[in-house]
Amino acid sequence: MTAWNAEQSADFRGPLDVTRAATAVVDARSVVIGWSPAAERLLGYRPQEIVGRPLATLLLSPDPTSSALPPPPEFLGNEICLARHRDGQELVVATAVCPLAGAGDAMRVVVVTELRDLRLWESRLALLHGLATRSPVGLAIYDTDLRLTWCNAAYEGDMGRPFAEFRGARADELYSEGKFISKGHPPTLDAVMRHVLDTGESFLDLHFQGRPPSDPETDHLWSCAYYRLQDADGHVFGVCEDAFDISDRYKAQRRLALLVEAGRGIGAALDVVVTAEKITEVAVPEFAATVTVDLARAVLEGEVPATSGAAAMSLVRVARCSAGRTAESERRPPPVGYPSGSPQDRSLSSGGLVLDDTTLVVPLRAGNSILGLVTFTRDAGSATFDSGEVALADELVARTAVSIDNARRFTRERTASLALQRQLLPRQVPEQSAVDLAYRYLPTDDVTGVGGDWFDVIPLSGTRVGLVVGDVVGHGLQAAATMGRLRTTVRAFAQMDMDPVELLSRLDDLVAQSADEQWGEPGTSGDAYADVTTGATCLYAVYDPVSRRCVMARAGHLPPAVVDPDGRLSFPDLPAGPPLGLGGLPFEALEVELPVGSLLALFTDGLVEARDRDIDHGLDTLGRVLSDRHASLEDLCDRAVAELLPDGSTADDTALLLVRTRELDTSRVADWELPAQPVSAGRAREMATQQLHEWGLGELSFATELVVSELVTNAVRYAEGPIQVRLIRDRTLLCEVSDRGHTSPHLRHSGEDDEGGRGLFIVAQLVQRWGTRYTRSGKTIWTEQAFPTGPTTRYAP
Repeated sequence: MTAWNAEQSADFRGPLDVTRAATAVVDARSVVIGWSPAAERLLGYRPQEIVGRPLATLLLSPDPTSSALPPPPEFLGNEICLARHRDGQELVVATAVCPLAGAGDAMRVVVVTELRDLRLWESRLALLHGLATRSPVGLAIYDTDLRLTWCNAAYEGDMGRPFAEFRGARADELYSEGKFISKGHPPTLDAVMRHVLDTGESFLDLHFQGRPPSDPETDHLWSCAYYRLQDADGHVFGVCEDAFDISDRYKAQRRLALLVEAGRGIGAALDVVVTAEKITEVAVPEFAATVTVDLARAVLEGEVPATSGAAAMSLVRVARCSAGRTAESERRPPPVGYPSGSPQDRSLSSGGLVLDDTTLVVPLRAGNSILGLVTFTRDAGSATFDSGEVALADELVARTAVSIDNARRFTRERTASLALQRQLLPRQVPEQSAVDLAYRYLPTDDVTGVGGDWFDVIPLSGTRVGLVVGDVVGHGLQAAATMGRLRTTVRAFAQMDMDPVELLSRLDDLVAQSADEQWGEPGTSGDAYADVTTGATCLYAVYDPVSRRCVMARAGHLPPAVVDPDGRLSFPDLPAGPPLGLGGLPFEALEVELPVGSLLALFTDGLVEARDRDIDHGLDTLGRVLSDRHASLEDLCDRAVAELLPDGSTADDTALLLVRTRELDTSRVADWELPAQPVSAGRAREMATQQLHEWGLGELSFATELVVSELVTNAVRYAEGPIQVRLIRDRTLLCEVSDRGHTSPHLRHSGEDDEGGRGLFIVAQLVQRWGTRYTRSGKTIWTEQAFPTGPTTRYAP
């Protein structure tokens, strides 16, 4: 719309106004005696053409057959009729007649305008009337002194009293505590209006917050517009204010924003306390002055509270937040109780929300169970919670309840997972005479805290020690369960004194068989049910502190790192072998001699390999750390993890086992070689008894004589010579008899009439443990006896 059209539309002078309308003056006979220029423009007659002629020449009676027009006018009031233009065209016009009093011929003034112009003007009048009486937008006019001169009915309604009682008041007097909350604008009504008057700049959609006199207890928000009022000549006579109450819309927007923030924050962490703390942060201070969250103690332990007797459940305070204070959470939450009849007690009893003045209590529900309560409190004198706010609180608490229930389930599952891991991994590695050791285990799965890597240290016969580290494909609970199966199997095979090659071969067969059985189960298909054991890797090593030799083999795993006492690093050229369950190449062992004080590092690829670092760089870094001869094993573990995993996390599970080798002193080992003759049993008894007395273990002589005698006798009878007898004084007394036979004796119970078969049974009763291990040249039968206890014991290692 052009500026000229806008000005025309804003001209509210009526079309029957004598300054604008066609005007004629008639005498008593309705003869025209006066003619205005507007009449000439409307009807085309010049004054000399119409003056002296009857008015009926111009204003015609309507068509008698038409009902659209009234009967012929008598010119006593406003009428609608036809008018004939000078060119013969007929116009539908509206007329108004005003009688004239006094002397002279002029009796009446007749004003004529086109009917469409009258209708347009009437619509404008209706608009003005509607703005003044029916519009929900508050309108007010302030003069140049910023005093109220006019307002419409909506504005008067906000004031709650007649206009006459506050006419002439200043805006800041009517809303003394109100303020604009829109940023970047003057804060007060006076300043905003003064700016509009001084500059002519208009403001649109300024948000003003205050309490109207009609509702002094509630904050309202208006969207306001301000513009300067001036006449056609530019003379300024005031400023107009348009104000629309958007309190409900603003509350709805705040509620939506609160829900959006809640959706973004609540449930982001699978932690019951953090989730409870988040709802208090979201709701304060926008929704309530104080918010507290009380949960059933069972929820913190991952359990579901009992569905019956909710009112008597034990609640603890886990989170609280007040306006002006940061949220407080409790890792050791104190118990909380509510008196009978309190809103909280009523909510627990009924299972529903309770609104009591400025306190709103909403239960946290999960299915049929109540997990706890959320209490929203407003300060005294604040507005109570309306129905929309109650619905909002219910929605917030419902979302929180879902998140807390998820966190509760996770807590329970994580507790179970950690319990599983504690059972699968060594709780503590026992001290070994063969090695000093330290270890680290870092699972990738931060959610459950368990992974598929594992390590173990296994005491073996003859003071030897088995060292194992392995890696299962995948992460999480399934990988951990598979890891547990492999670790248990390795430990069982190791206790049977299998050498590394045989152990890995047996383990490989077992894994392959397990995978075949898994794929053959009815109703299973696809990778979703694949056994993650297939493709696992493992390194197994056995170190003997007597010979200082280490035998190792690996199934697709990284070789160990070896650092000699002088700090020289090497990675033994140990044949890789295939990963477990894949079959193919056989496993091969490597035997090396380790000087006393050598460092042996067994680890998984998660320690040395990463997306942004190749494995060679990781091995170089690990080797540089391990080459520090003066650092303790614990320090080396910490430094290795710090340098290779600087952020404390890894894309793969990580296990690291460090051992420093020892040597069993020759003074603690005694061995003899005897021929395979019957007299050797007696000779063995004598030498064993003599050695025990030298060690101060005379109390074990009787049992040891029987053990040595029986084992040597069996070797003479059933095997080939020569026979090796060895005693080792370690944490227990070990007795070993070796021969070149490959048959193992079996423990059996002899009948009452049997003349033999009781020897090995007697041996088993005298010792703690006994067993057989095979070597390339034959076998060794070994036994362990505990040292006697007492104040005179002198034989501790």
